[in-house]
Amino acid sequence: MDSSPPLALGTAGRLWAALLAATLLNLPLGSVYSFSVLLRPLEQDLGIARSALSLVFGTATAGFTVGSVAAAFLYRLAPAPLLVLASAVIAAGGVALAATASGLPQLLLGYGVVFGTGGGVGYILCQQCVNMLVRTRRGLVNGYIVSLYPMGAMIATPAFHACNEAFGWRTTLGGLAATLLICGTAAALLVRHSGARLVVAAAGRAPERPAALGLTFFKLAATFFLAASAGLMVLSQAREIIATYGGATTLAVAATTGLTAAIAAARIGGGWLVDRFAVPHVMCTAHALALCGGLLVTFFPAPVTAVLGLGMIGVGYGFVSGSTAAGVGLYWPPADYGRIAGRTYIAWCLAAIGLPVLAGFLFDRTHSYVGAMTIAVACNVTGMAAALTLPKRGRRASA
Repeated sequence: MDSSPPLALGTAGRLWAALLAATLLNLPLGSVYSFSVLLRPLEQDLGIARSALSLVFGTATAGFTVGSVAAAFLYRLAPAPLLVLASAVIAAGGVALAATASGLPQLLLGYGVVFGTGGGVGYILCQQCVNMLVRTRRGLVNGYIVSLYPMGAMIATPAFHACNEAFGWRTTLGGLAATLLICGTAAALLVRHSGARLVVAAAGRAPERPAALGLTFFKLAATFFLAASAGLMVLSQAREIIATYGGATTLAVAATTGLTAAIAAARIGGGWLVDRFAVPHVMCTAHALALCGGLLVTFFPAPVTAVLGLGMIGVGYGFVSGSTAAGVGLYWPPADYGRIAGRTYIAWCLAAIGLPVLAGFLFDRTHSYVGAMTIAVACNVTGMAAALTLPKRGRRASA
């Protein structure tokens, strides 16, 4: 159990300002999870097939991962506020380019490559700024940061739908670009006010070499990958899975919306739990929860059990996601947080293009999700075993 004092908001710099900056920038970036709202108007206006539009979202996912990994290489190029502003401008420029698209190539370039990459860079920059300032409750803070993307989707989904209906998808994307510019500018000013630095001051000596990734990183990334495989499969196809098991459209839509909220809350909860319990115990329990959900859907197929089971899988994934972010802060020093966290998103990207795509393929062949759910169960069983191989004590605990 962790008996550390309440979160210190002013011990080193102004943590509140860095947290507010992360909130302002990451909420609109999280609208990437609302891309499905744009599918129908894009199909109707541009005549692009649904499968091709799915490639746009996949490219944005890959771009986010590339940006996350690349962010650590930018730390010494410019001050943190300037880098945060530049990433927001790039992301906004990509969305603006997509808003003027006349076909698939421009959507891929604007939304997929430019917006995705700029968003990944900005996300990691904000995480790094916060972790250079926070001293206590690191798990809770990082759980909150990773919850901002699904929170952003909760806000963007109804807003995008209403704007599409009233003004069209081009205005929707134009409004998102403007929001990113405004929020990015405010975030840059807040980062400047926070006094956060992206690297540790050398103080007349050679800078410390970055910590090696090591076996712990690969264990953490594998545990995250296995949870994300099952969780993202559910997140991307929950509506169709519930409908397949006989659920009405209203139930399927409501459950899908509630699932996003549950994952956001679970990400915060996963970080909070790591402040109190060992990472392997939190992650193993989260995988066990998801496993129970998968077994419930597999052996008791019905609309109600499908909603409950998918919710358990999603919440389990959310707990693992939050505890992964917290675990990075536990196992590595603050100066290395962004570099390590960015690399864990490679696992997230692989999960996003793995089981969700395979689940769609299996459904096309069998018109059933039994095969996909069986694979998800296997992922969670393997994830429980992988979690238990992680160290119980990290760098901070043994210091």
